[in-house]
Amino acid sequence: MKLERYIDEFIDYISLERGLSQNTISSYWRDLNKFSQYTENNQITDLLNPDRDHFLGFIYDLKEKSLKSSSIARNIVVLKVFYRYLVSQKYVKKDPAELLESPRLWRYLPDVLSIREVESFLDVIRGDKVKHMRDRACFELLYATGMRVSELVDLKLKDIDLKLGIIRCLGKGQKERIIPMGAYAQSALVDYLDKGRGKLLKDKESKHLFLSKLGAKITRQMIWKLIKQYVILANISKRVSPHTLRHSFATHLLEKGADLRIVQELLGHSNIATTQIYTHMNKDKLKSIHKKFHPRP
Repeated sequence: MKLERYIDEFIDYISLERGLSQNTISSYWRDLNKFSQYTENNQITDLLNPDRDHFLGFIYDLKEKSLKSSSIARNIVVLKVFYRYLVSQKYVKKDPAELLESPRLWRYLPDVLSIREVESFLDVIRGDKVKHMRDRACFELLYATGMRVSELVDLKLKDIDLKLGIIRCLGKGQKERIIPMGAYAQSALVDYLDKGRGKLLKDKESKHLFLSKLGAKITRQMIWKLIKQYVILANISKRVSPHTLRHSFATHLLEKGADLRIVQELLGHSNIATTQIYTHMNKDKLKSIHKKFHPRP
């Protein structure tokens, strides 16, 4: 017996009933298929009632493949949700994953850019070409709002209010939040809309804000590719991703005295514990400054 039938049914369920984002659904599907492949490779037959050793074997297999602790924890959560679903549908009587514990996650601090590094990065995106206007608007907006890259590429024209200087952003779990965009991002966006977007659109129509040279919706992969190019031009040696701008946004707000709850709201975090990682970053920075400059560190 294979798990594919149950996995497909579960994916249909979370797609239709739970309202999860496509990225989350794809992640669930990949993680469950990894487990299915593991059970097949190890000739585990009773897939509806695997024992704890089978789960642990899968976890160790992930660890040997050098997956991060956070990725392993996500795989465990997916398994727990999946088997909970099987119980609800009466495919199994008792949840075999009920006692499965997530590993203690390593507390990590995400990479951030200094304010000067962000300015250097944005300053290299100059030029009169349509590409430069679009890219500058993209990255000014990412830093000004702290949006996820998936949220940025999904933005539509109706989500932008230039008069009020705000963006309506649809985040995880289909939750909408309102984010101020700031003067720099607003100016870059006006330039792109007035002089650039129409040239990318040509004779086509699109509801999406940011477009590729073919007039289609810009992709996450393209944003990643662009950010790597501009990081090199700005001579920044740090490892930078679109999420780095989100981390920098939150860190810089807190450094300037913003309230943690406000930052949580702007980032779209459902749990303030997720936002609190940025307060740890501030503490570490204070410690390093103290150690460097205090006469008796």
